Amino acid sequence: MTVRSKILITGASSGLGEGMARTFAALGRDLALCARRTDRLQALREELLAAHPGINVSVRSLDVNDHQQVFNVFDALRADLGGLDRVIVNAGLGKGQPIGTGRFDVNLQTAQTNFTAALAQCEAAMKIFRHQRCGHLVVVSSMSAMRGLPRNLTTYAATKAGVSALAEGIRAEMTVTRTPIAVTTIHPGYIATDLSAGAAKTPMMTSTEKGVRTMVRAIERESTEAKVPAWPWVPMGFLMRHLPLRLVAR
Repeated sequence: MTVRSKILITGASSGLGEGMARTFAALGRDLALCARRTDRLQALREELLAAHPGINVSVRSLDVNDHQQVFNVFDALRADLGGLDRVIVNAGLGKGQPIGTGRFDVNLQTAQTNFTAALAQCEAAMKIFRHQRCGHLVVVSSMSAMRGLPRNLTTYAATKAGVSALAEGIRAEMTVTRTPIAVTTIHPGYIATDLSAGAAKTPMMTSTEKGVRTMVRAIERESTEAKVPAWPWVPMGFLMRHLPLRLVAR
């Protein structure tokens, strides 16, 4: 198994990104962390360096919807660490409203952040990896990508289906051209995070710790695709793909 020692994570100030940063730090990896909330990033950096003094942690402010800033920050973090082995495209939004109910502004923001900004991050990462002729691109999608979903999830699910297809397309090119750049798509199920804290009780919700642990395990294996945690989301993924839409929508 290839050890990727220099890892960039977007959306690292909270939730899954913050959890992955802690887990990779415990494995002794150097980290490049970026997000909009630099106060939380700086606090996380200090915590990680105190707990793991042998690692390097670089932090930068990043709004992924500022596309030129994405390229600039990725290049700066690469310089900070002396290279990048893995980029985890994790930043995203969970907002959405039913289509046609007058909240195009909310759905547009979700589409721009979850897909267009993810495209910018993939472009910036792959530019670095193509130059190096090596690297590992990780795209955090969602189990919502399996099918079209109703109500508040319609736009969100569509964006996640889009980023899954984007990652698969990049992987297809790397496979055909035999370029040694790995591409992994992660499809998390319901994992407790800051975003889900105020939501109604959700069946099959996994703790942040277990969710992050299974994500990192799949990333370290450099699986092409992983539904995490495997139980119940591997069988659920099959059902979501094959059940009639009216049942999936429920």
